[in-house]
Amino acid sequence: MSSFNEIVPPKILEDYGTNHSINQIKDYLLAILSNLGFQEVDGPEIESERFNFDMLNIKESHPARQMHDTFYIENKTKVLRTHTSPVQIRSLLEESPPLAIMSAGKVYRKDDDATHLPMFHQVEGIYVAEDVNFSNLKYLINQIIQKIFDQKTKVRFRPSFFPFTEPSAEGDILGENNKWLEILGCGVVNPIVLDNCGIDSKRFSGIAFGLGVERIAMLKYGVEDIRDFYKSNLDFLTQFK
Repeated sequence: MSSFNEIVPPKILEDYGTNHSINQIKDYLLAILSNLGFQEVDGPEIESERFNFDMLNIKESHPARQMHDTFYIENKTKVLRTHTSPVQIRSLLEESPPLAIMSAGKVYRKDDDATHLPMFHQVEGIYVAEDVNFSNLKYLINQIIQKIFDQKTKVRFRPSFFPFTEPSAEGDILGENNKWLEILGCGVVNPIVLDNCGIDSKRFSGIAFGLGVERIAMLKYGVEDIRDFYKSNLDFLTQFK
C-alpha cells in the first residue's frame, strides 16, 4: 500500500497545516509536567458555580463572581469555567492522595485587550501528599520555568492572594530587558479546599500552580499582541510551522 507522502504531491504537502502555535506551547508544557510525574485529567468547560467557585473557597462576594467578570449561561445556573481548577476539584473528590495531576484547556473571562482575551488557555497542576510545603513548591516552579526557558532563567516569588491557596505567590522571571515578567500564579493549597474535597488537611497538604499558555507563547515567540494568535492571518501563523 502506498504511503500518504507517495500519494500527495510534495508541493501540496508543503502547504499542509500544522498544530496551532498555542497548541504547540500547551503540549510542550504538558510534556514538561508529564516528565515531572503529573498525570493529565480533563473536565467540562461549562461548569456549576459549586465546582468553579464554592469548592475553591471563592466566596459569593468575590469580584470574580460578578457578571462583569464571568460568563453566566442557562439563566445564571452555569458558568463558562474561569480556570481549569474545577477539573482538579473533580479529581480530588474521586482519588485519594498522594496524587499529582495536571489539567489544560480553554477558560473564559470578560477581558479583551492586547494582553487578555475572553477565551484563553491554561495549564494547571496540583500535587497533594503528606508533608508538602512551600519549599517543595519553589523547587517545582524553578524546575518548570527553567525547562520552559533555560537553566539560567532567574525566578522570583512575590506574595499574592488567591482564595484557594495560602500562602500564595506570583512567579516572575527576569527578562532580557532586565525587567521582571509575571509568568504564573502558585501557592500552598488552602486547607479549606482539601476539606471541601473530603481530604484530611491535618494529614495531607498540597501545592498548586497555573500558567497562561498564551502568555508563555507570547514570550517564547516574541509576540506583543495576544490577539494575533486568533486573527487567522496565515502569514503570521505559518511562522510557527
